[in-house]
Amino acid sequence: MSLAATRQEVYRLHLELPKYELVVWTMGNISARDPDSGLIVIKPSGIRFEELTPENMVVVDLNGAVVEGALKPSSDTASHCYLYRQMPHIKGIVHTHSRYATAFAALGKPIPCFLTGMADEFGGEIPCGGFALIGGEEIGREVTRCLTGSRSPAVILRNHGVFTVGTTVESAVKAAVMAEDSARTSWLALQLGGLGTPIPIAQEDLDSLYARYTNVYGQ
Repeated sequence: MSLAATRQEVYRLHLELPKYELVVWTMGNISARDPDSGLIVIKPSGIRFEELTPENMVVVDLNGAVVEGALKPSSDTASHCYLYRQMPHIKGIVHTHSRYATAFAALGKPIPCFLTGMADEFGGEIPCGGFALIGGEEIGREVTRCLTGSRSPAVILRNHGVFTVGTTVESAVKAAVMAEDSARTSWLALQLGGLGTPIPIAQEDLDSLYARYTNVYGQ
């Protein structure tokens, strides 16, 4: 894949975020590591999603220095780059403030796993990390800490939002979509307290569901 193709893909996938109601106005971003050059393509800072084009995506190196682009890169660039350096297997990162998942982040609580679909995708709950300020590597460090040893490709950070990673940029976007869907169903289940407490899935069943989905499901 050429760098131009990576720009095109990152642009295209940015359009999925408002489509699935994961972002508003300019909040949120996607980045991808170009497989040939190793450079990072990321959303420009403060640009509305409908104003994005393949050409105004910003290209940075692994340390966040701008290589191509007339606009400033996302304010999360340093943290994206930190994640790419610490997790060489990932090729895509997504950050959103999707409503239901971020509601759990406001409480500083992980997103609980009550349904098989979430067990398939995340292997259990979506962890919640601590608070980290925006602009430097602090968010990247906290996301790395939370994802290390976890099966989940998603994490929520306290008082902030959702971060997802993937071995492809499209898989990172899928994780962001599914994280919000999982948060919504978990939230709805918790509202039905008068009908009973949501039933957790046993660990051995979580393991079985995740293994089947990872190794057998699909083509």
